[in-house]
This record gives sequence, structure tokens and C-alpha cells, in this order.
Amino acid sequence: MTHSKTKTSFYRRLYLAHLISSGINTVPQIIELTGMPRRTAQDTITALEELAINCEFVGATKDGAYKINDWGAINPLWIKGQLKHICEVLAYPPPE
Repeated sequence: MTHSKTKTSFYRRLYLAHLISSGINTVPQIIELTGMPRRTAQDTITALEELAINCEFVGATKDGAYKINDWGAINPLWIKGQLKHICEVLAYPPPE
């Protein structure tokens, strides 16, 4: 089944926010799990702000990580419940 760019973009943002809040919170970790290009991972993290998800980088450049401070209007429990479907739409493996 083909999904719209709007849907996949939205799901990608939710998925990355979920990963970050679950401890997969660096670009190298995200790349390793998903196989997405570095630039896509970085752009998606930056785009979380458009969903009112407050995500900040904490620590030094080489050993820091991202952290979700506020989910805005997004319910992280909904994401967790829909994670299998989100991963199927994006063709990403579900996090362990």
C-alpha cells in the first residue's frame, strides 16, 4: 500500500520522537536502527518543532544526545500503541 508524503513525514517525526524518548537519542543510533540517511535524521529532528514537540540537544557535540522536553499536543502513549503500524508504514524495524 502506498502512503502519502504527508502521512509518512508525520509518522517519521512521531517515530523519531518516540526513539529519542526511549533512549535511542543520537543521530548515529537512529541511523543504525532505521538505515535512514544522516541528513534525513537531522532534518526530521529539527522538524519536531513544527509539531510543537520540544526537543533539545543536551551535552557536548561529540557525546551529547537529544531529549524530548515537551510533547505538545502529541500523546506519546498513542504512538507507543501504534508503533507497529507506524513502523510498517515507514518500513522501519520496530525498536526492541
